[in-house]
Amino acid sequence: MLLAVSLVFAVLAVNAFSPVRREPFTVASFALGWIPGELPLHVAVVEVAAVVACIAGGGLHAWPGWLGLVIALASGAGFVRLAVVAHRSGDLVNRALDEATGGPIGPGEVDPAPAWMHWWRLVLAVPFRLRGIRRTRSIDYWGDGNYRHKLDILTRRRRPPQGAPVLVYIHGGAWVIGDKRQQGIPMMHELVQRGWVCVAINYRLSPRATWPAHIVDCKRAVAWVRQHIAEYGGDPGFIAVSGGSAGGHLSSLLALTPNEPAWQPGFEDLDTSADACVPFYGVYDMTGDPERSGAYGPGLLELLERRVMKTRAVDNPTQFEQASPDHRVTPAAPPMFVLHGSNDTLVPVAVARHFVDQLVAVSAAPVAYAELPRAQHAFEVLASIRSRHTTMGAVRFLEAMRIRVGGQPPRAPVHGADPDVLST
Repeated sequence: MLLAVSLVFAVLAVNAFSPVRREPFTVASFALGWIPGELPLHVAVVEVAAVVACIAGGGLHAWPGWLGLVIALASGAGFVRLAVVAHRSGDLVNRALDEATGGPIGPGEVDPAPAWMHWWRLVLAVPFRLRGIRRTRSIDYWGDGNYRHKLDILTRRRRPPQGAPVLVYIHGGAWVIGDKRQQGIPMMHELVQRGWVCVAINYRLSPRATWPAHIVDCKRAVAWVRQHIAEYGGDPGFIAVSGGSAGGHLSSLLALTPNEPAWQPGFEDLDTSADACVPFYGVYDMTGDPERSGAYGPGLLELLERRVMKTRAVDNPTQFEQASPDHRVTPAAPPMFVLHGSNDTLVPVAVARHFVDQLVAVSAAPVAYAELPRAQHAFEVLASIRSRHTTMGAVRFLEAMRIRVGGQPPRAPVHGADPDVLST
């Protein structure tokens, strides 16, 4: 029994270090590697408990048990190593901001101490919403009663915001699943506790919806925010966008195509521009071109053709190109901080590298890129060691961009004793 248990944890550790990058195993490799990669110390504690239980049950009475113990010690050391690599992400994120095009992105007046991402929250891992954060739920930004056309607004309860910078977060889920309540929580909670206003939006999903419905909805949500966010303490003069995976695609595409009439039917005159963008592990090429995409494999293009675009790329290449942020980079691109994991099996890191190369070559605004060793897809969803560092990097970038466009940072967060308890 001890040998079997140790082999299971060994497989998890090996997959977290070196995931399988060939279809059709990429999704399974992500599923097995996400938790061990982001919460390696939690997994190590579970492994220790399992090994101790096996030993107490007589697991060392024969040679397979001793072999299992050796394997368990090796995999445990691997999990510790993963935690060390995650911790070093902080230096990489800071270096990326220091080496941004246009000059270093300094912290300015920003307090570097976390306002929400305290170490004890990393122990909990699941980013529960606490009473210190108010969530105004399901505001209809289109006026048609469709749940997919609703957004949530997050603000700080104590010292409510006044004229605060705004972040609009777009969830991921391969354009077919996901919800405004599920992703980007650590970053939004950190910003909210610093006085920002955060907006988490829903948008129509495939296969019921057909492209470009997804980007149209995101633009309509940003237009609503420009018009109404002052009612919630936000400053419509500074709106940043962010998202992960499909949300990284939509946020970057939105930022690169401000006021695009074809994607603003009925609201062509409204402002849908973004002042900064922080995409996480985004899909920046939709054409399936191996030269650009880093050879996703056929899975992505099949998904797009069958469920999202509902047309073949060879028949409508322009439509796939126009939907690709990689093809929409211009000198007018807003400031961008792109983050991607080197172990991402769902969106190869080569995709982000090519996108950043395009931005650096063309954009007149600051561009920063952080490539995180051993990080899988969805690395910032949980409150983890790595997401703590990426969150603080995003804070540094966003608040610096807020100051550059003529604004002032929000009032400093309150540190010290945290009175929050779990909300109901």
